[in-house]
Amino acid sequence: MKKESKQSKLIDSKELVLALEDLEKEKGIKKDYMLESIETALVTAYKRNYDSNSENVKVTMNAETGEVHVYAEKTVVEVVEDDKIEINLEDARKIDKKLAIGDTAQEEIIPRDFGRIAAQTAKQVIIQKIREASRNVLFDEFTEKKGEIISGLIQKADGGIVVVDLGKLEGIMPLKEQIPTEKYRVNDKIRAYIENVERGVKGAPQVIISRANGDFVRKLFELEIPEIYEGVIEIKSVSRDPGSRSKIAVYSPNENIDPVGSCVGQKGIRIQNIINELNGEKIDVIEWNSDPSIYISAALLPAQVLAVDINEDEKFAQVIVPDDQLSLAIGKSGQNVRLAAKLTNWKIDIKSEAQFRKMIEESNNKAADEVQENEKLSDLTEE
Repeated sequence: MKKESKQSKLIDSKELVLALEDLEKEKGIKKDYMLESIETALVTAYKRNYDSNSENVKVTMNAETGEVHVYAEKTVVEVVEDDKIEINLEDARKIDKKLAIGDTAQEEIIPRDFGRIAAQTAKQVIIQKIREASRNVLFDEFTEKKGEIISGLIQKADGGIVVVDLGKLEGIMPLKEQIPTEKYRVNDKIRAYIENVERGVKGAPQVIISRANGDFVRKLFELEIPEIYEGVIEIKSVSRDPGSRSKIAVYSPNENIDPVGSCVGQKGIRIQNIINELNGEKIDVIEWNSDPSIYISAALLPAQVLAVDINEDEKFAQVIVPDDQLSLAIGKSGQNVRLAAKLTNWKIDIKSEAQFRKMIEESNNKAADEVQENEKLSDLTEE
């Protein structure tokens, strides 16, 4: 190869140094990391442009001057069999007098037009690293917002996933995270819960949002009810059938505060804002209690409960309700009891008063039959 100059200049030295220093200050990309990335890219560029995949090449770049040096790394041998990777001792000592057989010599090469190639490569690497840094900043920014509510404009809504413009990037709302009763239209403003932040294609952050998550309801209560935001009232549990009904258990250690009344608000004005956001989804606010019987009774509202028999070991509750309250306690398609069970984390079996009496009667009859059977066996034994 024809030698043009002792070194190849990548770009103007001042421009290069300023560019790397600005990246470190503004984007947080370390200067040493950038140099290493550029050098690695230059090795690839050299091999691609000069068809030298068989050579051991090293490229260094001086961050102060912008100069690029290309070296062929060769093993010092007595007899050279492959001059691309080997060098004899005599030639090696022209490079460095201290070299011996088995050492690695670095022979500088000055490839034609490499300055232009190096400049293009460096520019591409810098652009790439800026993009990566921007992605990382966005990823970190939205990861910190995980578990929060965010607003955006719907960009795509075709019956599958819903894509929402969140400003700096897009949010993805999969079908399972959508409220089944809602219709989503392009350009509509929407609020949703940031469920997760993932790495997408080429490391780009992908924000997964939800309106079906139970924590979306929890966060709406935190935003609408100052006492919850301030920690005066605590949300103990949430269970939800998105688009249909939610149950939320609240508690306050302050006896002077009515947690349910505070959440509902005067004439229901506070909770109405949440219901409006959820497009009419019904919300039952109940007071949490450390006594499972009281808590389970409240969780089955609006049904009335006569009695609750609990089994602590199995976390099982047998609930008795008035005959005319059975269907209300169970709910349509079992919704009310299902949400109550999820809210309390107890297995719940509901019986009407008549069913319970019948069950007791059958149990008593069975016990009486067993007594009679035992008496007969005893009489036969005596005979």
